[in-house]
Amino acid sequence: MSKGKNYVDSSKIIDKSKLYDSAEAMKLVVETAKAKFDETIELHVKLGVDPRHADQQVRGVVVLPNGTGKKVKVLVIAKGDKADEAQKAGADYVGAEEYVQKIQSENWFDFDVVVTTPDMMGVVGRIARILGPKGLMPNPKSGTVTTDVTKAINDIKAGKVEYRVDKTSIIHVPIGKKSFGDAKLLENFDTLMEAVVKAKPAAAKGQYLKSIYVASTMGPSIKVNYRPATANN
Repeated sequence: MSKGKNYVDSSKIIDKSKLYDSAEAMKLVVETAKAKFDETIELHVKLGVDPRHADQQVRGVVVLPNGTGKKVKVLVIAKGDKADEAQKAGADYVGAEEYVQKIQSENWFDFDVVVTTPDMMGVVGRIARILGPKGLMPNPKSGTVTTDVTKAINDIKAGKVEYRVDKTSIIHVPIGKKSFGDAKLLENFDTLMEAVVKAKPAAAKGQYLKSIYVASTMGPSIKVNYRPATANN
């Protein structure tokens, strides 16, 4: 497939054989995002883990200091006082069985995150096979199964992202938009990388951080030389 002129021009700026310091990489990823829309900047981290083993899973959540630049729609499955609390906290949709039914019968997905209370997990479990493959199933580890729905909603709206290693041992996470500029992207990058380093499983042997790339939606990837303050990688 032939690449567009913007991509080709951007590629000329980047030395594919070079490892760029994180600050320089953020400047380059902004400079090479030449599309007419506000491109998303993504981070891709290859880890030295075998995700087939339960003790080498890497996943967690982190609130990016500058958010993601995306307006996130939150669906809360709750009843009674917790439903009222979710409404006050700014959830986009609040309900119970009716939303589970809507997802089942209408294939409705006008939301980005599902939050539920522990007592409603039985109801949400009815659509686990639908939500699971889309990465939307609530999970206590990601803070989306909780009695503190206000905190969950606030964190998500503030820019909480979930990172998890996929079956190819790579983490893919958005760290903001081109319009953020390199300084804010760098803050988000550092926050996320610190979390990934801290999440290193005890069972992981050898080099943990294999490779790190940043790229805009339409731009070329840039290899980053990340030196964590603490970690034996």
